[in-house]
Amino acid sequence: MTPRQIIKFCCFTLEGLNSFGTVFYFNYLYFLMRDDFGFGNKRNLALASALGLIYAIAAWQTGKFAQRRGYFAALNVGFTTMAGFFVAGLALHLFFKSAIGQVISAIGVTTGMCFIWPTLEAFVSDGETEEGLPRIVGIYNVVWAGTAALATFTGGMFIEFFGYKIIFILPLTIVLGMLGLTFWLKRHAAETAREISAVAHTEHARAPHQPASPRAATFLKMAWLANPFAYIAIQTLIAVIPGIAAKFQLSAMYVGFVCWLWYFVRFGTFIALWRWEGWHYRFRWLATAFGILVVSFATILMSPNLAVLIAAQIFFGAAIGLIYYSSLFYSMDAGDTRGEHGGIHEAAIGMGNCAGPAVGALSLQFLPHANSGAIAVSVLLLCGFGGLFVIWQRGK
Repeated sequence: MTPRQIIKFCCFTLEGLNSFGTVFYFNYLYFLMRDDFGFGNKRNLALASALGLIYAIAAWQTGKFAQRRGYFAALNVGFTTMAGFFVAGLALHLFFKSAIGQVISAIGVTTGMCFIWPTLEAFVSDGETEEGLPRIVGIYNVVWAGTAALATFTGGMFIEFFGYKIIFILPLTIVLGMLGLTFWLKRHAAETAREISAVAHTEHARAPHQPASPRAATFLKMAWLANPFAYIAIQTLIAVIPGIAAKFQLSAMYVGFVCWLWYFVRFGTFIALWRWEGWHYRFRWLATAFGILVVSFATILMSPNLAVLIAAQIFFGAAIGLIYYSSLFYSMDAGDTRGEHGGIHEAAIGMGNCAGPAVGALSLQFLPHANSGAIAVSVLLLCGFGGLFVIWQRGK
């Protein structure tokens, strides 16, 4: 392998490990809050909304930080911050049982994570040609989605065997390993890393990247609208999965088998979209995915039985797969300030993570009906669906 290939391989390794660790922690944090502190859907939604707001604010700024200070600096800050707060969360769980302490710990992990995702997205995309960018973005999506699916599938089994302390210990171990890999990578491949980060400014640089469509700016705006709405649905769903599990009397192990099916569907969708590029800059694909998102989300939250729950997740996973892939691909294709674009992409995710659970929590507070949260968030998604067509018409 060439030095350049080694750096890309290490970036994908960091990405996969980070995805496994953070998904494992955040998805099962809501179960810990339910079992240790009696959090129901309303309080878990409020927690998810707060974490989403922190992520939105921090990701926008950390993307700029990575662009200005360099990718290695951002990774070091992110991994160190996450490690510190995983230790704090573990200590609180073992010795103090403080709900406020766990919330603060989760905020700290979220802040550290904001340094990682925009940086890795930009790192793997820098220096790629017009032909190479779709391939590299495809690999990136497949890696993180695959390890995220693995984390959700195995998480329940880990908790049943080791207890909730494992949601801190395992991610902490992974983060320390990633920090060590980052130091090794910086020491042994500094010259190549600088070449990749500054490739557009060197005399040996390839031809400047050009977006694949003259409508790239319009599609970027639509994707930046659609993706936060997808995460409105995702984060609302993640926060109420403990409630869905209780409704169907599922143990932690069976939650991993039944309630996270859409993770695997998203993974499969990423593979399909990576191998087939016919969806690039095609409005009907993005619009269809958004419409399916609205219907499947409402169906999951109001499922009368497990068969409907499982079927709806298949459509949900496919829809969010195409929407997320569109946002990341258009963010990387429509400009060269990829650290900042990656930060905006992640900040949009954070806004969705904040808005969806907030609407759900407020609905349960003021309209205490079993399905009021699902209905309110579905109406919000429909508003986003309409906004997509407005942007498309203006772009035409």
